[in-house]
Amino acid sequence: MVLEIFTRREQKYLITKQQYEKLIEKTSFFMRPDKFGVDGKYTVISLYFDSLDHKIYYETKNKLRFRQKLRLRVYDNTDIEGPSFFEVKQKHNNVVNKRRMLLPLSEAYRYLDESKTNVLDSIETSNPQVLREIENFRTLYGLQPEMVVSYDRHALHGIDNAGLRMTFDFNLRCRNTDLRVENGAYGDNFIDENLGVLEVKVNDSVPLWLTRILQEINCEQRSASKFCTSLELLKQPLTPSGMEKEQVLAGGN
Repeated sequence: MVLEIFTRREQKYLITKQQYEKLIEKTSFFMRPDKFGVDGKYTVISLYFDSLDHKIYYETKNKLRFRQKLRLRVYDNTDIEGPSFFEVKQKHNNVVNKRRMLLPLSEAYRYLDESKTNVLDSIETSNPQVLREIENFRTLYGLQPEMVVSYDRHALHGIDNAGLRMTFDFNLRCRNTDLRVENGAYGDNFIDENLGVLEVKVNDSVPLWLTRILQEINCEQRSASKFCTSLELLKQPLTPSGMEKEQVLAGGN
């Protein structure tokens, strides 16, 4: 069964591949590979939405206490009839809430093409209520498809702590042409290829043993918004002048 509604806390780190290798080694006693993918490894491809005046970007960049995003996500290679996830990700006071629904990718595109009240009832989805929330969000903000972000992920779960999850994302790419997610993971790298994003996700607090390992390897906790960094690369006027791409990771969520 796919988990559709959940709440958790997240800490993000910008790490090197060398730090990643050390973390995998040092956490192996406590963590196991995610059940999805091959040994917890798979590719994530997400279509992000924003308004013409970039409300979502500025809410994230300015770190508003409450902010949210809309994205359509698929995993690995898929086709038009493959599974996809439409999800709203909200952040309030450092707590992340995610509400998502599972539906065939063809149905997701049909919804985007024909978004009207009388069409919602005919969309094949695992959660019609989430679909209505997405429709309200899209209407309120005037959201349209903005760009595709993709990366290679290695996901781990706690062996004795079901609420602990770690994800390592490398080869982060983006594009604002060809917004069909079934066309695969390609685009421009938006951070240094030797760098990746580590997310530590917990229900309550990060275990002491993991905090010590992160400190030992000198992992730097910092906000890391893939959405903002991608948009700054693709729309150059948004990028702070004089900053390298890997330095503009900011805003979280």
